[in-house]
Amino acid sequence: MDRHLLPEEIDLLLDGEVGFGTPPLKAHVRGCAVCSRELESARVLVRTLEHLPHIAPSPLFAGRVMSRVQLFVPWHVALLDTVRGLVPQSRPLRVAAGAVFATMAIALTAVSLWAFTRIDAVLFTADLVVDRARSAALGALGDALSALLGNAARPLLAGGALGLAGAALLLVVTGAAAATMVRAAAVRARER
Repeated sequence: MDRHLLPEEIDLLLDGEVGFGTPPLKAHVRGCAVCSRELESARVLVRTLEHLPHIAPSPLFAGRVMSRVQLFVPWHVALLDTVRGLVPQSRPLRVAAGAVFATMAIALTAVSLWAFTRIDAVLFTADLVVDRARSAALGALGDALSALLGNAARPLLAGGALGLAGAALLLVVTGAAAATMVRAAAVRARER
């Protein structure tokens, strides 16, 4: 052999492989001092590695590592896992939960059917509730403005919702302008 042994060939000799290609490798090692030293140092390394203590990670190691790994979970898989988590594990609780769910479904279906047969009454009631809520909100806002601004709030309140929206916009613009002026004054004071 005109060359020194490759690392793979030294590994074959270390492992004690027998076969067609190993006798020429063994003959080369007997005649080559460099390859003989390489093989002997590899044997020393293997013996040293075999005598090292076996170290095992703690039982919680994998859990700690996986808790730091961000996994992409598709939305449908996450939804299915959430639903599975909500389903009780014992059979009696599953039957009870199914009964409650079925009762709720029947009640909602009955209410929906009643509402669809009397859609005019439902729309009237919804319009009445929205109107009362809007009137109450505007009244509370008007009272707050009257308490805050006194007689100056009367023209705003006379404008109704549009007047109150204008007042709110004016308040926001004035607050933003004041904040900008205070910031500019602070920057000038720092520069001095």
